[in-house]
Amino acid sequence: MIQISNSVWVGEGETVPFFGLPYSTRMTVIRLSCGSLWLHSPIRWTSQLQQQLDQLGPVKYLVAPNKLHHLFISEWQQQHPQAQIFATKALQTKRKDIRFDGLFTPNIPGPWQADIAQLLFTGSVAMEECVFYHRPSQVLIVTDLVENFSPEVFTPIQRHVAKATGILAPHGKMPIDWRLSFIFGKSEARQHLQQILSWEPKVLIMAHGLIVNHEVDKFLRRSFAWLGLT
Repeated sequence: MIQISNSVWVGEGETVPFFGLPYSTRMTVIRLSCGSLWLHSPIRWTSQLQQQLDQLGPVKYLVAPNKLHHLFISEWQQQHPQAQIFATKALQTKRKDIRFDGLFTPNIPGPWQADIAQLLFTGSVAMEECVFYHRPSQVLIVTDLVENFSPEVFTPIQRHVAKATGILAPHGKMPIDWRLSFIFGKSEARQHLQQILSWEPKVLIMAHGLIVNHEVDKFLRRSFAWLGLT
């Protein structure tokens, strides 16, 4: 794993196919002030990865931030039956084989609120995603809300598709199909974006693509220009 700050690490996982493009997978790990670990969008479990986590602390929370990020949750649940799993309502409906301990709602903070603020990004008829901000390290963690793929990971044809979709670095943003689903919810989404900007993050970690660690405010405003925020 790669250390981002004193209490934040990322683990790079395998590539999975999605709509004809090779999607990288990334897990974010936060060591909470209590010493336990919070895992965002877990990648495939391996004994080697577990050994690294064992050096950091016990796994307490497994977070599935939207209805698409669930591929490896069940195997983590098997390895860590004591861990609590949190997800969106849509994922709970989709994966009835998984025991969920909590759902993300607009107004109820997570049990990790002493370290991590969260926001359920709504306004789309297609999908909701929970966004997280680790206060001590000023790290913002998103999943598909922003995708920022390096051009080098694609073939020339895939690169053109990724650019048309809007997910190519350094100008990555939300994929166009999801953006279009906010047709009746842009005002709601703008309020969410204003909350995110008010956190003043210094690092942006996303599940897919290059991490942004400078001028994050500028990057976010450009990425969400389609919302018409003034």
